[in-house]
Amino acid sequence: MSAERRTGIGYDSHRFEESGGRLVLGGVEVPGERGLAGHSDADVVAHALADALLGAAGLGDIGEHFPDDDPRWADADSIDLLGRVAGLLAENGWRSVNADLTVVAEQPRLGPVKGAMRARLAEPLGLEPARVNVKASTNEGMGFVGRGEGIAALAVVTIEQGG
Repeated sequence: MSAERRTGIGYDSHRFEESGGRLVLGGVEVPGERGLAGHSDADVVAHALADALLGAAGLGDIGEHFPDDDPRWADADSIDLLGRVAGLLAENGWRSVNADLTVVAEQPRLGPVKGAMRARLAEPLGLEPARVNVKASTNEGMGFVGRGEGIAALAVVTIEQGG
């Protein structure tokens, strides 16, 4: 009998900070003039991935586990949060199988950092980077992303029993 598998989907978006700041996507600091606003490091890619994992395991969402009104999570490293999510999955008998992510942003161009993002996201999940895919897209000038007001990310994951 094969192990049970589940699929989860996650989404996150953050607006750009007016004052600049660091831009962290998929655990990688991306060169740019503006960072994203958020309680933690505002890593929309890691947040979408964490939500997808929690959803697949039926363990709620990232806001339940790391609420933005809790000072413990102020300026938190989202790769650390992702590792905590992987730990929650393992405690409940689940392990990650693969992840597919799409980052939607007009700027910056992410081609040069996608490989580094894959490696950083794979590490806390105990996956080979080949099991984590990162794609980049634009919104063709439409909506908040298209106007350059922020960045969004989507994640789809597969998990299976055997954490």
